[in-house]
Amino acid sequence: MPTMRGDAMRGLAVFISDIRNCKSREAELRRINKELTNIRQRFRADKTLDGYQKKKYVCKLLFIFLLGHDIDFGYMEAVNLLSSNKYTEKQIGYLFISVIMNSSTEMKQLIIQNIRNDLQSRNPIFVNLALQCVANIGDREMAVAFTNDIPRLLISGDTLDAVKQSAALCLLRLHRTSPDSLQLNTEWTARIIHLLNDQHLGVATAAVSLIDALVKRSPDEYKGCINLAVSRLSRIVTSSYTDFQDYTYYFVPAPWLCVKLLRLLQNYPPPDDPSIRSRLNECLDTILNKAQEPLKSKKVQHSNARNAVLFEAINLIIHMDCESSLLVRACNQLGQFLQNRETNLRYLALESMCLLATSEFSHEAVKKHQETVINALKSERDVSVRQRAVDLLYAMCDRSNAQDIVQEMLTYLETADYTIREEMVLKIAILSEKYAVDYKWYLDIMLKLIRIAGDFVSEEVWYRVIQVVVNRNDVQSYAAKIAFEALQAPACHENMVKVAGYILGEYGNLIALDPRSTPLIQFDLLHSKYHLCSPTTRCLILSTYMKFVNLFPEIKHHIQDILRHDSNYRSSDVEIQQRATEYLKLSEVCSPTVLATVLEIMPPYPEKQSPLLVRLKQKKPLMEAEGAVEPTSSATTTPVTVYIDDVPKLADTAQQQNGLLVSLDTPESNGHYEDSTFSSMTKPATSTVQSNKKFLLKNSDIIFENELIQIGIKGETTKSSMQIELYYGNKSNFNMTNFSSNISCTGELESELRMNMEPIKATIDSRAQIKQSGTIDCLKDFRDLPKMSITFYYNSMPQKIDFSFPVYLNKYIEKAAMDSNNFFLRWRNLEKPSQEFQKIFPAKFPMIYEDCHQKLEGFGWSSLTGIDVNSENFCGAGIIHTTTQQIGCLYRLEPNKQAKMYRLTIRASRDGVAKRLVELLEDQF
Repeated sequence: MPTMRGDAMRGLAVFISDIRNCKSREAELRRINKELTNIRQRFRADKTLDGYQKKKYVCKLLFIFLLGHDIDFGYMEAVNLLSSNKYTEKQIGYLFISVIMNSSTEMKQLIIQNIRNDLQSRNPIFVNLALQCVANIGDREMAVAFTNDIPRLLISGDTLDAVKQSAALCLLRLHRTSPDSLQLNTEWTARIIHLLNDQHLGVATAAVSLIDALVKRSPDEYKGCINLAVSRLSRIVTSSYTDFQDYTYYFVPAPWLCVKLLRLLQNYPPPDDPSIRSRLNECLDTILNKAQEPLKSKKVQHSNARNAVLFEAINLIIHMDCESSLLVRACNQLGQFLQNRETNLRYLALESMCLLATSEFSHEAVKKHQETVINALKSERDVSVRQRAVDLLYAMCDRSNAQDIVQEMLTYLETADYTIREEMVLKIAILSEKYAVDYKWYLDIMLKLIRIAGDFVSEEVWYRVIQVVVNRNDVQSYAAKIAFEALQAPACHENMVKVAGYILGEYGNLIALDPRSTPLIQFDLLHSKYHLCSPTTRCLILSTYMKFVNLFPEIKHHIQDILRHDSNYRSSDVEIQQRATEYLKLSEVCSPTVLATVLEIMPPYPEKQSPLLVRLKQKKPLMEAEGAVEPTSSATTTPVTVYIDDVPKLADTAQQQNGLLVSLDTPESNGHYEDSTFSSMTKPATSTVQSNKKFLLKNSDIIFENELIQIGIKGETTKSSMQIELYYGNKSNFNMTNFSSNISCTGELESELRMNMEPIKATIDSRAQIKQSGTIDCLKDFRDLPKMSITFYYNSMPQKIDFSFPVYLNKYIEKAAMDSNNFFLRWRNLEKPSQEFQKIFPAKFPMIYEDCHQKLEGFGWSSLTGIDVNSENFCGAGIIHTTTQQIGCLYRLEPNKQAKMYRLTIRASRDGVAKRLVELLEDQF
């Protein structure tokens, strides 16, 4: 731009120089006050100030404000500058307003009117200044005022490319800061999506960022972007760098646009259209091929740009998880990075391979790099890379390599950084139990683990050892033997004393015939550790002594002497004193028969989910705790929750901790659910497909998830009342404040459902979660879904999430059993047209008998065998419970595998219910 008189502003330069030359804070204040007085007088006295002088004084006020001083005048003069036709004056006016926004409503209206005038200007420079100002302020008033003006600029055919770019980025800013206030017209959706095909790559790059944000709020509305995104990506990756010279960064064509397009496609499942999927696979294949080509430049910018596109492509391949060849190629490419000189590349490669290890297609390919990962664990200098190596070893572990990996992790644990030791202990404990073929090996590993890293062994770990020993009769003798040997070490960790004390108290009699471990030797060895332990451990040891009274009557008087000792009988610790007093009295007054009854051996613990997985997800909330693909057999592991006399209940412990998210795909055979928390969803091991209606076929599900928050639900229905637990997990690195959640029933739904939800905490800490319980009562049959609204502040920015709350009528179905005669008698009685609804539809998924059976059972029906003459057909019944009536329902599902079609017929005792149930079920098969 040509030099103008206003560009110099000599007075401003002199003022800044004076401030810099001040020798003290007092001198600076005097100079500032003098200048403020001068500016105030000029604004008041001289009404004929020209644009240059106003601009100069406004600049001085802005500089003073940036030094940390309050400014209480000059706002109107800055607003007046917005009306100027000179670029420099208008620029300073917008700069002042963007930095010092006055809260006066009157002033805001003036500003908004000036901005609107500039947005309608034919001068693209003025339009861009206005857009930048709106984006910089980005508050609710701006979003409401320009919710129509800015989108029109974006989709108008007359708008210049530079303005379209700014408009797209401005909308993105408003969407991030005020998503509830920015309501885009649905008629503009197709035109916004079409910007992906804009000839100007700058516009396309800005548009894809906007669409990516909008997709997260309304994925179905913007589903049309998939085809255009794949098409645009294909044109870029198949071109040479000379085709995009203006947008080529160190020989890489449009790397930022490629990365954004690949990230956009990760918001959706793999395309259903074979041609689009084939084209996308070709793009990904081309990106992998280009990664094998020699570098065109030795500069780091070239490799960074190329690797950025490559890693995002690999993320998309992992997200799709359906092309085995691409997954294996991606794994091989990442394997080459494991020995790269760049630390960042090694870190990213390990992180991506952790995800690849969870895929059945690429798990074996990941295992080929086991030795390289182990070497990285031993030789890597950067602790974060070593931690990712531990994660990858954990993820790639299965039955074939479990012993090698556990041994390597144990060896490294002795020299590992203190920051990752607790996490490593949990992973070693989980792997050694999950893949234990011989539980003697498991016990050896666990006691060695406690010996090496006793300070980092949490209560859940040694509770779990006790669980396994109590539940497996074949290892109890061996457990007592090695626990006794572990106690003989000169330096014995307190956690080892706890484990040994518990095991000897239960099973010490199994080794008592050995002259090296007689009852008295066991007692003396254990008591030699007593005074070195904390009060909690002493309480446990006192319980062991009492068990010895029952197991070994010959040492009863030795134990009574200990209990009578002042250090116990008159201990300052109330728990120790109470135990000593009660145990002593019990040993004195009870007969051997009564003692044997009171102190009988602990029964096996009930089978529940392992608490170690919960604890691990507290350490790594955004990663799956069960990294390996191979499922655990119930014959080789006993997942139980521990309840020990002298330790807190694990279920209570798990609730007290902020653990994020346990797997929801564990089958719940007894119809009840655990007091645990939710985790990222994994694919069900027993089904080939997942329902697209959340919470329809399961008792627990993830009902909403984005980059900030994950919302899970668990439900259990009794008649017409459903008890639910909602889990809100904060996935971000910032606390969520002013958190509120509301489930509303509008219209007819108000008389059909009754909600009763407990209050919820207002703050969710970073990487933590909170739980909300409540009940939903079904007053009568319903069709519509309640609306859920969640608001919170994230990083000081307000956020709002609205979606339909997935409570369907089938949640109130109770299975009904009947024989063939009763079934067809009831079927014939429900013969009115309004009581029956039938639908014939094509199969959307593979027609597998077990899958269909599982889905029908998950829906709530009973599955009656021997009812239909055709064994391939499904028949069943259920009763829908409401507070006012019970609705009987019968169904018949007839698959035709040759035609790949289904016929679903449902009859119900209440008009219209059969149609609603068919609408819920038809897209599940």
